[in-house]
Amino acid sequence: MSELLNYYAILGVSPKASPEEIRDAFANLLTNFPESGELSDNPAYRQILQAYEVLSDPTRRATYDELMAEAFGPRVSLSLQASREELAISENPQILYVLLNLSAKLPGSTSHRPLNLCLVIDHSTSMQGKRLDCVKSAVDLILDRLTPEDVISVVGFSDRAEVIISAGHVKDRPSLMSRVNSIRASGGTEIFQGLYAGYQQLRQVSLGQHINHLILLTDGHTYGDDEQCLELAQRMAREDIGISAFGIGTDWNDQFLDQLVMPSGGQSAFIEEPTRVIELLQQKISGLGMVLAQNARLMLDWPEGVKIRYGIKFFPFAQPLQTESREILLGDVEARGPLSVLLEVEVGPQTQQARLTLPFKVMARLPQQGTERPFETQLSLFVVPEPKPLHPPSDLVRAVRMLNMYRLNEKVWQEVEAGEVGTAVTRLRHLTTRLLEAGATQLAQQAYAETERLASLGELSPEGRKRLKYGTRSLIGKTLKLEDDDTV
Repeated sequence: MSELLNYYAILGVSPKASPEEIRDAFANLLTNFPESGELSDNPAYRQILQAYEVLSDPTRRATYDELMAEAFGPRVSLSLQASREELAISENPQILYVLLNLSAKLPGSTSHRPLNLCLVIDHSTSMQGKRLDCVKSAVDLILDRLTPEDVISVVGFSDRAEVIISAGHVKDRPSLMSRVNSIRASGGTEIFQGLYAGYQQLRQVSLGQHINHLILLTDGHTYGDDEQCLELAQRMAREDIGISAFGIGTDWNDQFLDQLVMPSGGQSAFIEEPTRVIELLQQKISGLGMVLAQNARLMLDWPEGVKIRYGIKFFPFAQPLQTESREILLGDVEARGPLSVLLEVEVGPQTQQARLTLPFKVMARLPQQGTERPFETQLSLFVVPEPKPLHPPSDLVRAVRMLNMYRLNEKVWQEVEAGEVGTAVTRLRHLTTRLLEAGATQLAQQAYAETERLASLGELSPEGRKRLKYGTRSLIGKTLKLEDDDTV
């Protein structure tokens, strides 16, 4: 097969060039050739003419664009690691763990889709001082890092929302920052007002031509509009708009922010020190700029009696997944690494020898190609009288250990809410030991302090709750990249 030439590069135009731009580029290139003489024998002329003939014809251009997408688009692969290949003949359910990796790599230099980013900033009274100042500094750095093709908008909210920067390209950074610096802290916290205004700004441009994302920064609870927020998050996910939510301080509702980001496979994070706002936002923007596959979803069509009991994303960030439906939203695949997910799978009673085949089908949208494609593999399990001893991959063993600590911490919180304080104290002591064994000394110290507080006062501190939740979650996120003696 002959090499596919880049006709856009030959004419010196963008793949988004209009017919008029293509015609003008061709006419300009013709001026480089002498008016007299036979041009048909000139290889350079023939190449330019061929590029023009293809790109000036809508039908031929559409076919060529599809070929270009196949040739130069991301190479996506789906792989699995399972904790076991054999199950016992048993009347009881059995558990196995599956590590799913969805990877994407570009074969060469390929342009990424521009960002369509909206920052939704809480400026209620509690944000006054260092918190709001650090958020403003982070906005300044983001404006500096965006490309000329990226679109930015900024919305501020308290009791009501205000568009600080309307959706557009960064052309006059000092002027934009002057508007951001004019934000003053006052009022209460009504998150829906900010989310809806941000959603409207994102829809000012063609969503299909951008990586669309809303980042919420808040330090408080929203009042009375939780359901409206969650319904809007579902709507935005259907339109390929991602949401990330960063809670600043300790007084915000972590369960609500987790629910808010789940429909789009987004990230929620705990920012205890305001200065970390800058670091986290920089990391987030870097990741969004390298998205190679969007809105990945695991489509379940498994045999009866097989189900997912729990799922959590490990990379590019740790985040629990909604696993109740047969379509599980996984999120985006970035160029810096695979989208890694750990699934706890329950297989119902197996009363005779058999082979179970679990199909894994992931649908994902490829922004460079503008299409959605399936990626498939399968896992075969054999039901036998005497399964061989387990020797799961070390990555998987380490991941399950870290996951169990995170779930142990979540169980403590559930028991405290249910009034089972004595059981929660015992479980929290066990978590302290497990954290020490994992080398997570600071988290172990926090767990110990919360154990003593819970035993004497019957409650956990708000800051302790979040430090342990997001600290153990962070261990999950690091476990596939670091060694067993990782510390926090």
